[in-house]
Amino acid sequence: MIDIDILVETDGWADESVLHDLAASAIAAAWQTLDGGEQPASELSLVFTDDATIKELNSGWRDKDKPTNVLSFPAFTLKPGQKPGPMLGDIVIARETVAREAADEDKTFEDHLTHLIVHGFLHLLGYDHLTDVEAEEMEGLERKVLERLAIPDPYALSVIDDQSD
Repeated sequence: MIDIDILVETDGWADESVLHDLAASAIAAAWQTLDGGEQPASELSLVFTDDATIKELNSGWRDKDKPTNVLSFPAFTLKPGQKPGPMLGDIVIARETVAREAADEDKTFEDHLTHLIVHGFLHLLGYDHLTDVEAEEMEGLERKVLERLAIPDPYALSVIDDQSD
């Protein structure tokens, strides 16, 4: 079972229990979509923060001096399909950017947040979108996971490609 630790750093987010339930559903759907079998005994941390904090992280870790929607920090480098160890890593999400993107793309905040949790989780499992081939694979997985959760295709009209990690 993947243990999800939640840290809410800033105002404006839903209650921690609501965020945990949303994250647990997203992670379970992603794991099922990957045909991963039984979830491993792993832990991941989700940090719900603001644009100012994620801008600092984005600048310090990626030399990009701007806020972004989600950043992933894997505890260990994995290749897609490789089983994770006891610690997956951290996913950090910025509320203002999520809200702005959701409004710009006419999506619900919850649907967009769920997508970003899935996106971050796939990064922790070794998926990336640096090349066209990688992006196609990762986006295809995201679509399948979100379809399982009855969330519309996030890439139909999306700016996530330009904003995310």
